[in-house]
Amino acid sequence: MATTAAAHNNLNAKLVLLGDMGAGKSSLVLRFVKGQFLEFQESTIGAAFFSQTLAVNDATVKFEIWDTAGQERYHSLAPMYYRGAAAAIIVYDITSADSFTRAKKWVQELQKQGNANMVMALAGNKADLEDKRKVTAEEARAYADENGLFFMETSAKTAANVNDIFHEIAKRLPRAQPTQNPAGMVLVDRPAEGARASSCCS
Repeated sequence: MATTAAAHNNLNAKLVLLGDMGAGKSSLVLRFVKGQFLEFQESTIGAAFFSQTLAVNDATVKFEIWDTAGQERYHSLAPMYYRGAAAAIIVYDITSADSFTRAKKWVQELQKQGNANMVMALAGNKADLEDKRKVTAEEARAYADENGLFFMETSAKTAANVNDIFHEIAKRLPRAQPTQNPAGMVLVDRPAEGARASSCCS
């Protein structure tokens, strides 16, 4: 019985980061996965893939993280990455009201087209730039509460709340993640029972 429970609590969870260009999505992932921060981070082209494992309470969660490009020209690719995702972090820059508006549009898109049980977090990044703040924490928290997200302000530069937001997602994941989805990119919402996993990487 203990063996079954242990196996049941090893979860693979696909997580996608969405948000405007320059909000700091790649910096958050780099800080979480490698403990690094680059002052000048090149723009992501298409998407970048990372993985990281966390131990949370009674479970081990392996995050398969898709860091998507923020440029508008890559928007049409985003559904490939968020479809079938167990969790999403929608990132905005606290010094940019436009990036917060863009984050709200991502939330609306996920509510319409994403996984109905998706765990969603709203991250107000660049919290170290308090003197340049344009979006208050109160405004963002109220929006998150109204839309079923949890909210944290983060700083990839100082590492504030970066690990915390991923840990909180891990704690909120349903404890029965489907195991039939192949690793890597999942392009359909339902498991393809007869499909071979030829499109997936080892």
